[in-house]
Amino acid sequence: MDSANGPEVALGTSLQPGSLAQVVRRIADEVAGPASGQVDLEARFPEQALTALKSEHLLGALVPSNLGGLGATIRDMATACETLAQRCASTGLIYAMHQIQVHCLIRHSRHNALLRHYLTQLSEQQLLLASATTESGVGGDVRTSLCSVVLEGDTFLLEKSAPVISYGVNADAILVTARRAPDAASGDQVLVLCTRDGTSLKPTATWDTLGFRGSCSEGYQLRARGPAAYVLPDSFALISALTMLPTSHILWTAVWLGIATDAVNRARAYLRAESRKQPGRMPPGALRLAQAVSSLQTMRATLQDALQEYESTMDDPDALSAMGFALRMNNLKIAGARLVVEIVSEAMHVIGIAGYRRDSRYSVERHLRDAYGAGLMISNDRIYGANAAMLLVAKDA
Repeated sequence: MDSANGPEVALGTSLQPGSLAQVVRRIADEVAGPASGQVDLEARFPEQALTALKSEHLLGALVPSNLGGLGATIRDMATACETLAQRCASTGLIYAMHQIQVHCLIRHSRHNALLRHYLTQLSEQQLLLASATTESGVGGDVRTSLCSVVLEGDTFLLEKSAPVISYGVNADAILVTARRAPDAASGDQVLVLCTRDGTSLKPTATWDTLGFRGSCSEGYQLRARGPAAYVLPDSFALISALTMLPTSHILWTAVWLGIATDAVNRARAYLRAESRKQPGRMPPGALRLAQAVSSLQTMRATLQDALQEYESTMDDPDALSAMGFALRMNNLKIAGARLVVEIVSEAMHVIGIAGYRRDSRYSVERHLRDAYGAGLMISNDRIYGANAAMLLVAKDA
C-alpha cells in the first residue's frame, strides 16, 4: 500500500494510544470488507487484507518494541480481531491465529537467541505464522502427538500428517507440535518453529466448507528441517497452559464477537429503516433485536472478564496452571461459540428475507455460516470433554 493511500495515523515502530485501533478499523472498512464477498465465494486467502496489515507493521504488533515490534497488548489484539471480523471473519480468524503463535514465541523463547532474532525478523519482514497442532490418528487431541522430533547434531527433522493447517501455503513459518523424541510418550510434546525455507507441504485434503472459507484450512503432509534451537525450550504442556490456551480462547472469542456485532448492527439498521416508513409504530422484530443486544452485551462482558483475569495473572504460572483458570478459559470459548450462533440467528429473524438473501445490504447469511464454524473448527464437544475430566478432580471450579 503506497503512502498516498496510507492511514491518517502512521504507526511506525512505536505504538501510540488508540492508533492501532484506528488503523485496523480503516483496513477493515476499506480493504477487508470490500474483498470479503469474493474471499468467501472463491474460498481464497484474503490477500488484500493481509497485505494491508503487513504494510502497517501489524503482524508484529505484539512483539516488544526492543525487538522491533509495536509492543501491543493482548487487549489490543482482541480489539483488532473483533474489528477485522466485523468486516471479514476469515481475516479476523487468520489474524487471531497468527497472533496466538506470536504470543507463544514471545513468552516461551526465553534466552534462546535464535528465536529472539526470529521475532525481530518477523517484525521487520512482517512474517506470517501458522500452526499445526492437530494430527491424523489422534482424534483431534492436540495434547497427543504421534510424530516426533529427531535431532541430528544441531539440526532437527520432523514429519507430521496434519489434517488442518490454516493458510499453510501462505505462511512464512508454522509452529508444529510433536513428541520431544522418538522414544518420548505421546503427551511429552514440544513446539517447533518450522520456517518456509526448511519446510515442504504436500496437500492431502482440500477446503470447501460452509463458512470461514478464506481461512484455507487444508490438510498437508509436513516435512521440516531446521536448527535445533528452533525447538522451543519450554514443554508444550507449559506453553499451552500459560499462553496458547488463554490467548486462543480470548482471541477466538473476539472474532466470534465481531461476527455477532456486525449482525446486530445490520439488524438495527434494518429496523430503523423500517420504522421510518411507518413513524410511531414499533416494527416487527424489535423485541428480537432487544434480545439479541442483551446476548451481545453478555458475550462482550464475558470476554472482558476473561481478558481482565488473564492480564492480571499473566506473570503468575501457578494461577495460569490452575484447573479453575483452564475451566474458565474453556467456558469462555464454549459460551462465545454458542452465543454467536444464537445472536446471528436472532438478527436474521429480525431482518427476515432481506437477511436471508445474499444480495441484500442487510444480508447476514455469511455471518451465520461463519458462526457455525466457531463450535466445529475448534470443537466445543472436545472442550466439554476436557472440562468434564478436570471437574472430576478439581477442588474449585
